[in-house]
Amino acid sequence: MVSGHSSSTFNISEILRIRDRFTSWDFRGSDLFGPYELLNFSLLGPYAYVNFDTQGKSTSKSKAIFIAIILAAIACAVTITAVVTLLIVRRHARYQDILSRKHLHSRLSITIDGVKSFTFKEMALATEDFNISTQIGYGGYGKVYKGILSDNTIVAIKRAKEGSVQGRKEFLTEIEMLSRLHHRNLVSLVGYCDEEGEQMLVYEFMPNGTLQDWLSAKSKEPLNFGLRLAIALGSAKGILYLHTEADPPIFHRDIKASNILLDSKLTAKVADFGLSRLAPVLDDEGVVPTHVSTVVKGTPGYLDPEYFLTHKLTDKSDVYSLGVVFLEILTGKQPISRGKNIVREVNLAHQSGTMFSIIDSGMGSYPSECVERFVALALGCCQYRPEERPSMLDVVRELENILRMMPETRLDSSETTSKYFGESASSSSSAYASRHLYISSNVSGSDLISGNVPTITPR
Repeated sequence: MVSGHSSSTFNISEILRIRDRFTSWDFRGSDLFGPYELLNFSLLGPYAYVNFDTQGKSTSKSKAIFIAIILAAIACAVTITAVVTLLIVRRHARYQDILSRKHLHSRLSITIDGVKSFTFKEMALATEDFNISTQIGYGGYGKVYKGILSDNTIVAIKRAKEGSVQGRKEFLTEIEMLSRLHHRNLVSLVGYCDEEGEQMLVYEFMPNGTLQDWLSAKSKEPLNFGLRLAIALGSAKGILYLHTEADPPIFHRDIKASNILLDSKLTAKVADFGLSRLAPVLDDEGVVPTHVSTVVKGTPGYLDPEYFLTHKLTDKSDVYSLGVVFLEILTGKQPISRGKNIVREVNLAHQSGTMFSIIDSGMGSYPSECVERFVALALGCCQYRPEERPSMLDVVRELENILRMMPETRLDSSETTSKYFGESASSSSSAYASRHLYISSNVSGSDLISGNVPTITPR
């Protein structure tokens, strides 16, 4: 203990001073005591935290540097491992993609009859190397071109863009679906192209575009009410075929005005089966499930709210979407416009007795009773609860009944009938109409006296 200090312990500065003095001493050699050197020693007790190494640096600092080196080495090892793993995964993904393409091509060419596999060169020649002048449409999947094949067949070529919404699964689904579906109200698939990283579907050409075009400002001329009914009936028949006659049955899942195409005679044909799903079949107990549980896909404004909430896809989901299309046909409005939903807007107008005020003025004059029944049918299809919606068969029957009521479409005149039907009206049950499930006489301006079908010019 140094004199002058009343404390029983040294402070840090005093320890450092004493140590510096000892380390500066010079010991000379002696025959009696031999060589001398000041050995490094560790302090104990209350001075343990002031330990120094031989260079006078804190041992705690040395430990910190050592720990930092270890952590840096670990971080480098983790980074290198992550980079190598990513490279391996990406290479494996590319390899799997090549294998899946080869598998898809061989599978399609073996199992699908009547669907031709085109080369990329053939598609480029048909579209003048995909010249912009041949483009006739576009969407989230890519662009649609008008093409002329080597045999002079005119086709529509849907070319998916890289990273499009329609992936490989949807591409294969549409090919498989359309290859075995044959109905006058479904678009026919001519072939496909799947090479050089391209995905293209080749359809029969529909010269009159989409129903959406005709209902929008793109239309060259407005559709009268009779033609709109015929288009609605054709669309319903195409969906009815999917639900009841396809084997196994199919739920379309993406019915909308832009997926209903019109041929040279304005015959409606349902298109785009990329999101379609097979309907349930008999299970092991001989029971057919009522729905398919699946991730929600479709187009906002057309989606069945029940399907959106529960992920349960049924035939009534297609009925709802087609009902929205019917409302578009009646009003000329889009499903969602300026934050307003077409189903809600038409319901409000119908309940307030002002339905005829929102009917599309481009329809010309029309029989009020026919329009009223069509409105009632459309709203019935859009009921919130699926069990309250009609079946697609009932939809077809009611549309046929409405068309038979039209003055221009009396069944004793084949010329006027074909003008609206495109084919002879089939004899159908009137049970749906007689039940009056979706028929209302509370629409302003209607006169439902038996035998008198008034004609109303829209405001």
